[in-house]
This record gives sequence, structure tokens and C-alpha cells, in this order.
Amino acid sequence: MTMDSNSITMPMSDPNAWATAMNNLGMPPMGITGQPLMPDFDPSLGMMAGITPMNPMMPGLGMVPAPLSQDVPVVKEIIHCKSCTLFPPNPNLPPPATRDRPPGCKTVFVGGLPENATEQLIMEVFGQCGDITAIRKSKKNFCHIRFAEEPTVDKALFLSGYRIRLGSSTDKKDTGRLHVDFAQARDDLYEWECRQRMLAREERHRRKMEEDRLRPPSPPPIVHYSEHECGQLGDKIKDDGKFPEAVRVLLTWLERGEVNRRNANNFYSMIQSSNSHIRRLMSEKSQHEKEMEEAKDKFKTALAGILAQFEQIVSVFQAASKQKAWDHFSKAQRKNLDMWRKQAEEIRNVHNEQLMGIRREEEMEMSDDDMEDAPDSKDSEDSGVSQAEALKEENDSLRCQLDAYRNEVELLKQEQGKNQPIRSEEDNTHSQQLSFLQQALQGMQKQLLKMREELKQREAELEKSLEEKQQLKNQVQNLKEGLQNLQNAHVMQLEMSKQDDRGSEESANQSSEATASTVVSCSQEKEGPTERNPPSPVHSEREALLVGIISTFLHVHPFGASIEYICSYLQRLDTKINPTEVESLLSRLPCTFRQELTGVGASLEKRWNFCGFQCIKST
Repeated sequence: MTMDSNSITMPMSDPNAWATAMNNLGMPPMGITGQPLMPDFDPSLGMMAGITPMNPMMPGLGMVPAPLSQDVPVVKEIIHCKSCTLFPPNPNLPPPATRDRPPGCKTVFVGGLPENATEQLIMEVFGQCGDITAIRKSKKNFCHIRFAEEPTVDKALFLSGYRIRLGSSTDKKDTGRLHVDFAQARDDLYEWECRQRMLAREERHRRKMEEDRLRPPSPPPIVHYSEHECGQLGDKIKDDGKFPEAVRVLLTWLERGEVNRRNANNFYSMIQSSNSHIRRLMSEKSQHEKEMEEAKDKFKTALAGILAQFEQIVSVFQAASKQKAWDHFSKAQRKNLDMWRKQAEEIRNVHNEQLMGIRREEEMEMSDDDMEDAPDSKDSEDSGVSQAEALKEENDSLRCQLDAYRNEVELLKQEQGKNQPIRSEEDNTHSQQLSFLQQALQGMQKQLLKMREELKQREAELEKSLEEKQQLKNQVQNLKEGLQNLQNAHVMQLEMSKQDDRGSEESANQSSEATASTVVSCSQEKEGPTERNPPSPVHSEREALLVGIISTFLHVHPFGASIEYICSYLQRLDTKINPTEVESLLSRLPCTFRQELTGVGASLEKRWNFCGFQCIKST
């Protein structure tokens, strides 16, 4: 690397150190403005007098200084070797740029070497960073150095920016500026990948060992069926301790299909033995439930005793708070007594709420049991009665709670009158408790009134539903009778048509006119006063029969039916029925059949509904 001695005008923080480095290189030290820093500079001197040479790469010292904090800059010093000297770069210059570090990098690129540099010189300079495995030197003043370890690469990068001089020569061929950077080598990448694969294998092995350690032990293998094993299994099934394992074996045999005609009796006996354990399991369950109930009762009794003792302690503090005893205590003692009293009251209230919660849970469990005992499938009448009974029970429970709140309010009032609290804090607490209880009492009263109104409404709805049910029963009975009569008339008509084919039409017309007149007269008698000679909408007995069949059909279709649907049903009875005839018949009876439009747009559809019962009620 060549450089002009008159063109060095770099900033520096320490002029003396910079001048010393330039003097050792045999260059006149220049300042920022171009003025010489040392007027008495002698280029024939190899080193300034008074400076002791120091080699930081000597064994025991180490080339790389100890790691410092990021705030403190690293100071580079002069490095002396046997055949060369390394001078540090200007500390004010930015650090040399480097490329991204390749994975597993052990090779560095070294540029800026002197033209007369040899491999021995490179080994001398970089050999003290670490063990070198290979040096590839080029003719163009650069080389590649491969180290044995990765950390030595960082030590080699520390020399980037140093100026090198061979001996004491000032020739340009004996000087240069080192540039050290990471180099990408295939051998480094291959070793790194091998190491990563080895670490991955070790990690997989470690995970597998950990999974094997944490995995539960596999169940023992199921033995195959044989007469000997079947006899032993029958004895194990009868034993309570070995029953779970034996049942698992029996289940496996059944799933494998080991049952055949020869051993069916053996399997039947084993299944029977398994069934006999049901009683034992039920008895154990009942015993555990009994123990649980006894433990609950014991806990409840103990909690009640603890609450009683808390009440006694609170009463002791209340008695000590009276004026007769309170005046004899000191100020510190009064403060402690007041604090202890508040703590005891808080603990008492917490335990009291816990006991009340246990009682509420028991009441809810009892109510759940009562609800479970009731059958799920009931008629509307039974469901209404059960709802009314539940409302009555809830009303009774609300009354009991209301009485309890009233008693608590009265007790608080009595205590307030007897104790006559001394401090205003006690007055505030009692007044707050009274206000809370009054608000709760008012809420319970409102809830009670609401429940009463709801109970009355439910009772009225129940009565109404019973009346509607009775009416529906009557209507169904009437329809059944009418349908039976129509079917009998249809059968008689068919018999008469078979006997006399010629005169069937005339007789049918006469009989239809007679029946139509009777039907019209009956309907007019129910509706009220009529005219003397009203026109009959039904012209024949066949039409009257159609009216009855259509009425029955539409009654079981409360949302109505189209004329095509009605005709398809009628054509099963008589294939000669015409849809136009049926529609004209329905339109002549507006009090019995009503046409409605359903749907929107393209899905608009005409449907016929049976409205005979509504017309009778309206008339």
C-alpha cells in the first residue's frame, strides 16, 4: 500500500501518540491544518527516544484487550513483532466496515499486505491469534487465512486498520495498511452444517429420552383365550381387588370375537359374575355418599359452634365499649380494642355468609331433587299445576326470608336502643345497616307482590286452557260423529247405485235436494231468523258428502290447503272429481270455507281454510 507523506491530514484526539506512530513509520507528522506537529522531526530515527517498546501479543498478555463497556472506546496500541511493527489506526476514524459473518466462519480475508510480505510474516503476525490450519496467499497483496477455532477470527479482526512496516524500512513495498474481514469458505460451511446436524440429533435424542421417561408405562399385553386362562379369569372376576383388570381382559376377548358355541357358557358365567358386582358398587357409592353427608353435617355443626364463639367474642367487645368500662382504658388500649372488634365482626360476617351459602345450596339441591322426581312428559294441565305449586313454594320461601329480615331489623333496633353507642362511627354503621335492611325489605315486598300477581295470572291462564281443552274435545267428538255419518251415507249410496244403474241419477238428485234442504234448514235454525224461501248452495247429496269430507280434511290442516292438494285427496275416493267443480262448491259456502293468499311475489299461493267454528261463534 503506497501513501503520500504530505497528504496525511487526519483528525486526532492525542497529537503526541499520532506523531509517535507517524515518526515510527518514517513520515513527518502533520496536523489538521497541514502544519507540522513536530518541527524537530528526524526521519532517520526509527523510534522516538524515551518510548519503551511493548508487544501486547507476548504470551501472558494477549493481543485482544479485556472487554470494555460500550461507552468506553477501545484504545489500540503499537504491536512489535520480530520482523515487523504494527501501528494503530487513527482513533477518530470510523471502524472499518465488515461483511455479515457467515455461519461457522473460520476463514478471514487479509488485504493491504506489503508487496514484500511472505507467508512466514503472515504466520508471525496472525499466528499468535490462534492455530492456523491453512494460508492461501495471492500475488496481489492479499491472502486468506483459515484458523482452527471460530473465536480466533474475532482476534484477527482486531488487527483491521493497523499499518504494518517491515523492519525499519520506509520503502513503499515494505509498508501497508491491513484490512481484515470475514471470508466465506465451503469447508467452514460444511463443518458448521455437520455440527448443526449433530446438535439436532443430540436434541432429538434428548427429547426422545425425556418423552420416554414421561410417557406412562404401556399396559400389559392381553393373553389369548384358552380354557385354562378362562378358568383363571372367572376366579379373578369374582375377586373384588382383581375385578378391573379381569374385566379389561374379558372385554378384549369379546371384541376379538373369541365367543363360539363351545365356550358360550363360560362367557355367560363370566358376564354374570361381572353383573354381580353392580350391587357392591352401588353399596360402596351409597356408603361414600353417607360419609360425605356425615362430613357435611359435622362441618356445619363445627361452623355453627365457631360462629357462636365469634358472637360471644363480639359481645365481649361490645360490653367493653360501654361507658362504664371504656373510660378506664388508655388511648392506645381503646385503639387496639376498636381494631380487634372490627376484625372480629368482619370474620364473623364472613363465616356467617359461608354458613348461609351452605344452607342455600342445600335448599337448591332439595328443589332440584323435587324437580327431577317430577316426570318430564306431562299435559298442559299438569304443567300448569306444577308451575302454580312452584310459585307457591317460592312465595312461601320469600315470606320466610322477609320475616327473617324483619327480625334482624328489630334486633338491630333493640341493640341500638340498649347499647347507646358512644361514637359517631357506630351510629353511622348502624344507620347504614338499617338502611340496607330496609331497602332489602322493600325489594322483597315488591318481589312478593310481583310473584302474587304472576301466580294469579298463571291460575287464570290455567283455567282458560282447561276451558279451551274441553271445547276442543267437544269439537273433535262432533267431527268424528259427522265423519261417521258421512261415511255411512257414502256406503249406502254405493250400494244403491249397484242395484239400479238406470234410475240412480234421478233418485240421487231427489235425495240430494231433500238432504240439502234439510241441511240448509238446520243451519238456518242455528243462525237465527231466515227468509221464507232461501236458495240452497248445496244442490245434491254428492256435494253434501264432498262438503263433509273437505271440512274434515281442512280441519286437520289448520294452515289451509290449495285446491290441487284437496282434489288429489278427493280423487283417491272418486277419480271423476273435477277441480273446477270443487272450487265452485267451496266458493258457494263462504261461511264454511274461506280463501286466503299466502306468500310473496312469485311464491303467492291461494289456500282454502275451514272457518265453520268461527262463523258459528260470531253468529
